[in-house]
Amino acid sequence: MVTKLHFGIIGCSSVAKNSFIPALLTTKNAVLESVGSRSISKSKYFAKKFHCKNSGSYDDILENQSIDAVYISLPIGLQEKWILKAAKAGKHVLCEKSSTTSFNSAQKIVNECKKNGIRIMENFPFIFHPQQTKIRQLIKSNKFGNTFSFSGKFGFNLNYSSNNFRFKKELGGGILNDVGCYIICASRYIFQSMPLTIFCNLTYNKKYKIDTKGTIYMTFPKGNSAFGEFSYSSTFQSKYDIWSEKSIINTDKAFNIKPNQSTRISISSEKNSKIIQIKRHDPFKLLLDYFCKTIEKNLSNRSILENSLLKQALIMDYARKSAKSKSSLEIKTN
Repeated sequence: MVTKLHFGIIGCSSVAKNSFIPALLTTKNAVLESVGSRSISKSKYFAKKFHCKNSGSYDDILENQSIDAVYISLPIGLQEKWILKAAKAGKHVLCEKSSTTSFNSAQKIVNECKKNGIRIMENFPFIFHPQQTKIRQLIKSNKFGNTFSFSGKFGFNLNYSSNNFRFKKELGGGILNDVGCYIICASRYIFQSMPLTIFCNLTYNKKYKIDTKGTIYMTFPKGNSAFGEFSYSSTFQSKYDIWSEKSIINTDKAFNIKPNQSTRISISSEKNSKIIQIKRHDPFKLLLDYFCKTIEKNLSNRSILENSLLKQALIMDYARKSAKSKSSLEIKTN
């Protein structure tokens, strides 16, 4: 018999409303127990919308003894505080990307979670979509020779507004924290390793003093490289290409696949081309199921959960330092 995790929501964000809670309601591994917001009226509205009986403040969520885990979806600069409070309250944590704004903060978070015997995972659902699994299988098969490079693009046009947390530096705003993190996560997944060096270039908005577009270049062991572009001021793109000795593997959707969207992988070479169709899947549900089963079965999975969060935070830190110094940096993991 499956033991269902009872979830509390900390942060009534658009991603919580449009993606996470709908996925939560469809899984057999979890239950929506309560919704929390800074605004009691907003938490009540969310609770009513999703037919949840309980609602309240963030502290109400953490004090609720029926809740096993929390989903934290707050501005990046606020997440550390509530992750630490959740850990001390004995709640497992699934937090939105980027989990925090520095590697030191990530270390503090993971240490507190381990100290209290709870698990924490950073929310990158696209990794769990069958499209990514299939691409990894293709790479491992060696049918296409050694993989040479990864090239990713993720961007869209966003209305600049002081009401949007993405444009508030004190809340961890900026394109690198919000969007560039996907490029880093995807390249780590493709090459299954940490980068050796990184160069990041960011363009800043003078009014809001946050980064609004950028590029990133990383080198990996075995001579592999990754290049990424991300922007708040461009036509929509969410894709990546993988260049190998014998082919190019291309995704038409990569980082924000919707539950009702099918995807396709195209493989092209000098002699022929092939399309692999991937059926519709909800990446949020797949990640949520994985997280719940990890806790239910008391699995370690440190490389997917805590260690992955730390590795991601370390590379993000080096990206910030590289952009500030305008230089390529060697990533030191010790």
